[in-house]
Amino acid sequence: MHHLETAVEIAREAGSLLARYYERRVAFEIKGEFDLVTEADRASEKLVVERLRSHFPTHAIVAEEGGGHESSSDYRWFVDPLDGTTNFAHSFPMFCVSIGLERAGEAIAGVVYDPIHQELFTAERGSGAFLNSHRIRVSETKRLADSLSSTGFPSRKRHHNINIHFYYQLAMASHGVRRTGSAALDLAYVSSGRLDFFWEFGLKSWDMSAGTLLVSEAGGRVSDMTGAPLNVTTSDHLLAGNGAFHDEILAAFAEIFRGHQRIPLPPLTSSR
Repeated sequence: MHHLETAVEIAREAGSLLARYYERRVAFEIKGEFDLVTEADRASEKLVVERLRSHFPTHAIVAEEGGGHESSSDYRWFVDPLDGTTNFAHSFPMFCVSIGLERAGEAIAGVVYDPIHQELFTAERGSGAFLNSHRIRVSETKRLADSLSSTGFPSRKRHHNINIHFYYQLAMASHGVRRTGSAALDLAYVSSGRLDFFWEFGLKSWDMSAGTLLVSEAGGRVSDMTGAPLNVTTSDHLLAGNGAFHDEILAAFAEIFRGHQRIPLPPLTSSR
């Protein structure tokens, strides 16, 4: 499919641009209250959008920094030119370029490229998922107690985010919960079996489009956190995992949504 091949070329070019900025430890600025955005973020989006428009002038483009292109086409690209901006700004090497494509509302192609580790995750509908051209599959972990997962928290208004309840309960019920700071990489890691599942609240379409297709094509399962079908443009929360114990995770989530705590928070005690 030429869509995927073109997206790969563009993602590699944008990733190389980000790597050059990363080496310079580019200064960041504040966007909003705490959300960091860099010169690299805007430069990467400009590159990706311009390349997509030159190859597919009629296609719609949804891009994080607002540089997209509306159209009536059935084809819609979702672009995150730098997923993991805060990591990037602090020289923490967990960030990527994410490019996803929908046709008539169905995800058909996705690319997640990590330029620092030179890892290219790709998927197209019905053809499987790949890491650097090698086929990848989700993990074979069978139960929550044996799992390793990841989640994320928003940059802004973290003190209002309910995910801390889910984070604590899932961390106590499993081998652990990681927080990488890049939803697209988290989803790529689920697709390649490095993580057993990932969940998060408040993600945007460009965060999820490519990564959720990777998980599906690697044999995993994607839904919202109640088990309902995921819509990347309207769903408020996401659960993506290997599928083997999806229902067990959903049951734990349902308890937490109801306010039940399997494991109460420990009391605050003096260390003196």
